Amino acid sequence: MTALLSLHEISQTYVNSPDFAERMAGLIGAGRAETRVHAVDRVSFDIAPGEVLGLVGESGCGKSTLGRMVAGVESPSGGSLSYLGARLEDMSPAQRRAWQLQVQMIFQDPFASLNPRMRVEKIVGEAPVAHGLIRASERRDYVADLLGKVGLSPDVMTRYPHQFSGGQRQRVGIARALALKPRLIVCDEAISALDVSIQAQVLNLFEDLRAEFGFAYLFISHDLGAVAHVADRVAIMYLGRLVEIGTADEVFSDPRHPYTRVLLDEAPRLDRRAQDYTPIKGEIPSPLNPPSGCAFHPRCPVAAPLCAQRLPALKPGPEGRLAACLRATGEVA
Repeated sequence: MTALLSLHEISQTYVNSPDFAERMAGLIGAGRAETRVHAVDRVSFDIAPGEVLGLVGESGCGKSTLGRMVAGVESPSGGSLSYLGARLEDMSPAQRRAWQLQVQMIFQDPFASLNPRMRVEKIVGEAPVAHGLIRASERRDYVADLLGKVGLSPDVMTRYPHQFSGGQRQRVGIARALALKPRLIVCDEAISALDVSIQAQVLNLFEDLRAEFGFAYLFISHDLGAVAHVADRVAIMYLGRLVEIGTADEVFSDPRHPYTRVLLDEAPRLDRRAQDYTPIKGEIPSPLNPPSGCAFHPRCPVAAPLCAQRLPALKPGPEGRLAACLRATGEVA
């Protein structure tokens, strides 16, 4: 089966150049040099039609940047992205616009992502009219149907975003994403700003919509419980790189990378006593000055001297599981 979306060695590097004053200060040796932040570093994976891929990692690991590149909000600085086997850089402008309609995004903050000066009818219905999916005369009925699918009454079409609760605003955002009939939806921390009870409702809504429409999701979250609930496969990200990828059952029941194990150990569980909790030691390194070798080795409980020297590739270990760890792949005993 052809992958719906394929990423090959996708990278994103941000360059922070010195301003005029800093360049002038550099003439007397007091300025600063140009800095580069490797937010995403050579990431590759596929998403199959109808699949949910969970993308997990700590804040600052680059998962939201990766999600924006998948959705077309940002262009990668390196690598290639393919949709149904066709590379984006080889597409004509018309083909690229068609692809962009097929990939939609649901953002973390439902209030900031909705135009406060627009009523719901226009927020949800503007894009399908602009792109010719429906006629302007059909907009009201089309929006009413979408609102019903996300659990909102058609009566709310005349309201503004500030008149809703957080959960209701996120449902409006979901309806807006559905309006263009996409095949892939990028959910960037789409439930993290909501109350726990509302999170469960929105997760169930994602499942219901997937069953009805057959969407694929890239589900970005730091909440392992939410990812376990919805994902078919899980990718673990650390400091811009993938360190493990596998089925949800494999990753959650038998993780191969030490970082994945520590993340799972940190997750709260009802069967665990308070004294069993062990936080990850240290802080996530700065992408401005990443460690040599494996980026996780300064915090890794099983690091070997070779880990500080060699950057591990994401490749299968003895049991065929993909992990970027010298121990998991058998290179370190």
